[in-house]
Amino acid sequence: MRNVRQTNVNIHRDSWVEINIGNLAHNAKEIRKNVPSDTKLLAVVKADSYGHGSVMLAPTLLASGFDMLGVASIDEGVDLRNAKINAEILVLGAVPVWAVETAVQEDISIPVFSDAHLEACRQAFLRTGKKPKVHVKIDTGMNRIGIGYDKAIDFIKKVQSSDFVDLKGIFTHLAAAEERDETQIQIDRWNNVISNIDTTGLLLHIQNTVGTMCYEVPLSNMRRVGIALYGLYTDMPDDNKGFRPDLKQVISLKGRIVHIHDAQDGAGISYGHTYRAKGTRTIATIPIGYADGVSRGLSNKIYGVLNGHKVPQVGNITMDQMMFDITGVEAEIGDVITLLDEDNSIDEWAKILNTINYELTCRLKVRLPRVYTR
Repeated sequence: MRNVRQTNVNIHRDSWVEINIGNLAHNAKEIRKNVPSDTKLLAVVKADSYGHGSVMLAPTLLASGFDMLGVASIDEGVDLRNAKINAEILVLGAVPVWAVETAVQEDISIPVFSDAHLEACRQAFLRTGKKPKVHVKIDTGMNRIGIGYDKAIDFIKKVQSSDFVDLKGIFTHLAAAEERDETQIQIDRWNNVISNIDTTGLLLHIQNTVGTMCYEVPLSNMRRVGIALYGLYTDMPDDNKGFRPDLKQVISLKGRIVHIHDAQDGAGISYGHTYRAKGTRTIATIPIGYADGVSRGLSNKIYGVLNGHKVPQVGNITMDQMMFDITGVEAEIGDVITLLDEDNSIDEWAKILNTINYELTCRLKVRLPRVYTR
């Protein structure tokens, strides 16, 4: 199967992102089999599925054992609804009070953690006759958004007594799941809140991707999984307790050679001449640059694969193009250089840039068409 995502992007370029839906299904099933069957799973598809394309991937995730979808904003949820995705959708980030009515109309659940949110829900109910679906967000230590854990019990009871909302769940977010001591503090705060309220019929979720793999929290019945679905690992506790699924990277990045020429000894390549040829070198150019999300900080530090051979990227990565030293490799214009795939992980780029792998997948811009394969 081979599809191109239907978006308003320029697809007349010899460069693209390739998404392996078969690998996505494999990863989802790997995670599902390691989680108790009576525990629900929410697939995090925010930021366009971390740059992979949420509309195209959501059906596979739902068919592979996941029960809900998590997005960052109402707009992301609306995109899924416009694509006829009918699953339960939860916004994980803060929702503007003026946008609550849209969430109601689109059947999207939202987080609440303030009296202003409750009043906006009441107003939306009066206007639409429909109760907003809500999850109470508790701040147990992330210090980002949420009702403080010391105020959460009273607030939850207030929400439960409000006849203009449909309370679906309660959740919090782990700030440092790779640190067991820090995480246990958050779990203890969570347990104190949950054990002091009536949770009948509610979804209770605290574990994120690492939490799903490394922590058992009896007072929870749903887990939220993000980056692992896309075949990428994140930091884990040093003790290695928990399960580590066999993941396959979903994303690849490829470009076709648009120009080949010989650079003579001493010739500088690209802006600033940060690379100079030692002897005569064969240089190939592909149309991928930092405007596509490949950081200029990777210049002269990464490689591609051309006809089975590793070839180093040389010279500064420019806005729309980059060059490779393909000396000794038989190639012609139109041949493909692969920058990322299962054998050339984006984790290596993340190490070079001292960042996390999913920041980099999110950077790969929409002007790179997505090609979906299975």
